[in-house]
Amino acid sequence: MSKNKKNENFIDQTFTLIAETIIKIFPTSNREKKAFYYYRDGMSAQYSGEYSEALQNYYEALRLETDAYDRSYILYNIGLIHSNNGEHGKSLEYYYEALERNPSLVQALNNIAVIYHYRGSQALEKNSIEVSKLLFDKAADYWKEAIRLSPTNYISAQNWLIRTNRV
Repeated sequence: MSKNKKNENFIDQTFTLIAETIIKIFPTSNREKKAFYYYRDGMSAQYSGEYSEALQNYYEALRLETDAYDRSYILYNIGLIHSNNGEHGKSLEYYYEALERNPSLVQALNNIAVIYHYRGSQALEKNSIEVSKLLFDKAADYWKEAIRLSPTNYISAQNWLIRTNRV
């Protein structure tokens, strides 16, 4: 396991302390505890922009974690890193995997929509009108589901759906 990084942020330190206390108190297996520690270290590395280290930690957490719900968040974070690196195809794969385990993960639904919207805009710039329409429609489908699950979020997406008559 990689070295535990201490954030100087008071909130991060408090969260880490509380999480570690909970892990010690609740009856969980050593495997589950290790998975949590790798996940936590992955989040810390990701927050610091150390994506390679974050991925290593997430892959190890994924190897150890057996709970589908918890795995969905690991997969989602791996998708985020690939998206940040411009690897949209790879990020979509991880977002889809996350949704298979947790269909209510609205962040994944939103991020999929964002990628399809981005690709639709690219197609439009290349004058591929039909392709852009298909991609925008796909984005709309994912945003609609995210908004259905979380109606007070994604206001920009809601406005885009209205402006483009995709409601």
